[in-house]
Amino acid sequence: MAENGNHSSGNQRAKPISRRTLVCGAAMAGLSFAGARVASTAAAAGESVFFQYFHETWPTITDTLPTVANRGYDGIWIQAPQESALSWSDQESRNDPPLGYQPVDFRSFDSEFGTEEDFQCLIDTAHENDLEVYVDCVMNHMAANRGYDFPQFDEKHFHTHVSSIDDWDDEHQVEHGDLLGLKDLAQLESHGHEDTAPHVREQLREYMKKIADFGADGYRYDAVKHIDPEYWERYANRWADEFDMNRVGEVLAGTVDYVRTYINTGMNALDYPLYWVLDDVFDYGDMSRLEGAGVTTQDPWHSWPFVQNHDEGAPPQYHLAYAHVLTIEGTPLVYNLYPTEILDDDAITNMVWVKTNLAGGTTYWRHTDSDLAIYERDNTLLVGLNNDTSEWHGDRVYTTWRNETLTDYSGTAADVTVDGDGWVEIWVPPEGWVFYAPY
Repeated sequence: MAENGNHSSGNQRAKPISRRTLVCGAAMAGLSFAGARVASTAAAAGESVFFQYFHETWPTITDTLPTVANRGYDGIWIQAPQESALSWSDQESRNDPPLGYQPVDFRSFDSEFGTEEDFQCLIDTAHENDLEVYVDCVMNHMAANRGYDFPQFDEKHFHTHVSSIDDWDDEHQVEHGDLLGLKDLAQLESHGHEDTAPHVREQLREYMKKIADFGADGYRYDAVKHIDPEYWERYANRWADEFDMNRVGEVLAGTVDYVRTYINTGMNALDYPLYWVLDDVFDYGDMSRLEGAGVTTQDPWHSWPFVQNHDEGAPPQYHLAYAHVLTIEGTPLVYNLYPTEILDDDAITNMVWVKTNLAGGTTYWRHTDSDLAIYERDNTLLVGLNNDTSEWHGDRVYTTWRNETLTDYSGTAADVTVDGDGWVEIWVPPEGWVFYAPY
């Protein structure tokens, strides 16, 4: 099959209209979570939130999808579905080691999470509940501890000249070495065998197509920086376009410019540069560091911010961190090691409601100091965050409203009134947050 993106996907299922398109109008008309009041300015607001649903079988996830939708999420991201090494019995704890990241055969989707029929049922049920499904897509490597014994590949299909990654500043090692012992596929170089790289690419293309043919809506690309950007630009992202699939990449790096190198190949990206700032700031750190932090502030259209995931832990001020991530620009991912715990977390659910109903527009930073951060989403939402554990903090700030009464949708502070010049004074409780918007 052609590698240039011109091949028709044939049996690919039609994609549903996203839940945001369908329910935004209802929310703006006054239908809201838990009876909360909808702001009058919300007609131009409302942004998507995704739920990282890991560590469960496909049937267990399927049974919970109505709850996920009820909590206000627009989609889920699930683990890689292909046949992989390691089973539930290999885990010493719930995510140690994580399952699905050691592929054995890309052609089979019968895995520890369930059968192909279970996988199809999950996607169909998600769509019935107006949820999109992003599927983890592992294309950098195959499983460890089995040499080059794979049904689809021989030794010639791998990078064999680097071995392990010993120098993380060496781009060649990072892109050609075995990540944590995982055998590194050669997507571009044939190493003297004319047909090897095209064979690898064809197997990966079919893998991506198989995910799309089940009706999934997007990919979460694993280990993006471990594959040459040329592969993403010339091949994977073109195939994703061909299959009508969205994509977000894991580029585990701390600098915005580095992450944007991969965004520029045609993908969104998890906002790791922001995560490292959040991890410090919400450990009772300096709140002023939030202003200008991460990919989100430079390229919010392609940024997926997060507080934690299956690889990275949450900062000590967990809820305060989410109060930030769920009110800034970008498409946030919400995760917990035990998904049902966060689905029952009323504070997080309220923040998701605020993001999906009130947040919208450009961010204007109105005040920052070591304890207090106040920012406005253009004429839709005014957010205050306080990481002092004992004292209220506040300030008089400028806004885009005029002669407007704002109510706090967190339920922790009193109404305030913006004067005719656009100024208002707000106060934020200790280690707390406020979400102000018009009635």
